[in-house]
Amino acid sequence: MIKYPVMKVFNKSMLMGLMAVGMLAVSSCKPIYKCGDPIPEKKRGGKRLQAVVAERDSLCTSLADQQAVNERLTAENQNLQNKLSGQQNINESQSAQLSEKDRELQSKLQDLQNKDKDLQEKERMLREMQAIIARQDQLTKKLNQTLRDALVGFNSDELTMEIRDGKVYVSMSDKLLFKSGSNTVEPKGVDALKVLADVLNKNPDIQILVEGHTDNVPIKTAVYKDNWDLSVARATSITRMLNEKYGVAATRMTASGRGEYFPKASNDTPEGKAKNRRTEIILSPKLDEIMNLLNNSGK
Repeated sequence: MIKYPVMKVFNKSMLMGLMAVGMLAVSSCKPIYKCGDPIPEKKRGGKRLQAVVAERDSLCTSLADQQAVNERLTAENQNLQNKLSGQQNINESQSAQLSEKDRELQSKLQDLQNKDKDLQEKERMLREMQAIIARQDQLTKKLNQTLRDALVGFNSDELTMEIRDGKVYVSMSDKLLFKSGSNTVEPKGVDALKVLADVLNKNPDIQILVEGHTDNVPIKTAVYKDNWDLSVARATSITRMLNEKYGVAATRMTASGRGEYFPKASNDTPEGKAKNRRTEIILSPKLDEIMNLLNNSGK
């Protein structure tokens, strides 16, 4: 029974508090001063109102501080975004440059690989060519020795041999082959050509060049206009004899006359003139292997 009056008093107090809060809420919806402004003396009100106003001022201050923080963070965020965008642009530019450098590097690498391949091919060709030349040198030396052994019965003033530029030079003097101003081969010369033909027929891969040479003493007859004519006629006589009498293939031989224009010695002495009046039979290995190798290298 005692509790009922107390209950009524409590309810009344609550009602008064709610009314005060409502009045405060109504009055706070339309503030009469700005946040942080001091309350005029005449409007200070009770402690409760002052506490609420103080709390509101604190909230205003906190809100202002937070807004400042938000503005600072927003500015920092924008700055970071600008830096990020700039860095992305730099990265894209560097990536493009790296891609271009990579393409250039790949192109140079391909060029280097192609050059290396070409170099290896050239080295292979060089080795093959060296092997061919070595075989030809051996053949030339063997041919030279064979001819020396076969022609051993002739004197040095009649016939000489030497290897020059990878070829065998068989030099036969006029004393052995011809009378003065004639292109008819003398009997001893016929014997020498027979021995030579026997060796040539056993070595079918040897090419034969017959060159006629004279001294510088002028000649003019009903048959020959000059030394040049005579040198050609003598070279032709020898090639015909080798072919028609001894069966050396005509396709292997070439006849040429060089007249007085390629002397072996000075024409100022009789001895020099005698050396210049000669027929040179130049023997060389076929160059087919080398030519084929060179032709294939261009394909």
